[in-house]
Amino acid sequence: MDEILKKTIVAPTVSVKQAMEKLDEAANKIIFITDDDNTLIGVVTDGDIRRFILKNGNLNEPVSKVMNKNPKILKQGFDIKDAKELMKNELIECLPVVDSKKRVVSAIWWSDFFRSKFIVSDKVKVPVVIMAGGKGTRLDPFTKVLPKPLIPIGEKTIIEMIIDRFNEFGCREFYVSINYKASMIKAYFTEMSDNKNYDVDYLEEKEFLGTAGSLTLLKKHKINVPFFVNNCDILIEANYSDILKTHKEEKNFITIVSSLKNFKIPYGVIETEKNGSLKDIKEKPEFNFLVNTGMYVMQPEVLDDIPENKFYHVTDLINDYKIKGKKIGVYPISEKSWTDIGQMGELYDAFKKFGV
Repeated sequence: MDEILKKTIVAPTVSVKQAMEKLDEAANKIIFITDDDNTLIGVVTDGDIRRFILKNGNLNEPVSKVMNKNPKILKQGFDIKDAKELMKNELIECLPVVDSKKRVVSAIWWSDFFRSKFIVSDKVKVPVVIMAGGKGTRLDPFTKVLPKPLIPIGEKTIIEMIIDRFNEFGCREFYVSINYKASMIKAYFTEMSDNKNYDVDYLEEKEFLGTAGSLTLLKKHKINVPFFVNNCDILIEANYSDILKTHKEEKNFITIVSSLKNFKIPYGVIETEKNGSLKDIKEKPEFNFLVNTGMYVMQPEVLDDIPENKFYHVTDLINDYKIKGKKIGVYPISEKSWTDIGQMGELYDAFKKFGV
């Protein structure tokens, strides 16, 4: 068994959290669940885990609780033409190959047959707003020289990387909210105008309006479809088509893209009784939370609910909607699917992640 396949196989007893980590490590978007004899008993995708999280599933539960027990498979000696058709028709990126006893002997990936990238089933083709007007004070002194969106991560700026990712999913219409060092951002896109297949327009604040206030400037563009909002200091590696599809199917006013974040306390945590005596002590406990990444899908109607010329955050809008009983959805992704450069330590982590 080759090393790539080994990274794709886990036992049914491993936890859902460990399976998520394995998915990130393998970077194949699928893992195979096998017994001690390497017999295939199910597969797990990031979508399976996402649905489990949204049902408030316990991440310490065994992965067998979330696996698909009847996955698509190929039998040893399969016909290549049939395999290609199955992958294209079902939009499957990876298939396990099993022998007569259903033991996993190999796997095939989309790239084995097709030179092109894995097909995105539905192109997004909706507007994208990139919030790029802040001062980026947490990245001082870099941002004394450059606005945060133009900080290079390797050969590209972070805002280019954000646009490129949306561009892969069919987005061609971008609006960049600007304020701090706005002229530098405009000049940058002007210089590269001949080398891009998308349009950039600007929402130029006269004063700082928070993470949602500048969205009122979008009204003049007559947006009548759902649109993405993305902070300029985060990059999300996920299926944007599926995010938009989920937003529509759930009939959300706003969908928050969230990341599972694990926190480990490096000490023994003490719980006490009311009289001050020891109740329990937990050695180096771990906690998992869903945190806001700074990426959203919004209905066009939200533009009418944001006050004009007022400092107003996205969280203010979300809280106002919760009070009004309007539906706010959550779309979970894994921790490694979220790159954040909002603080100095995170910026250096991004440099390492992208080989800088």
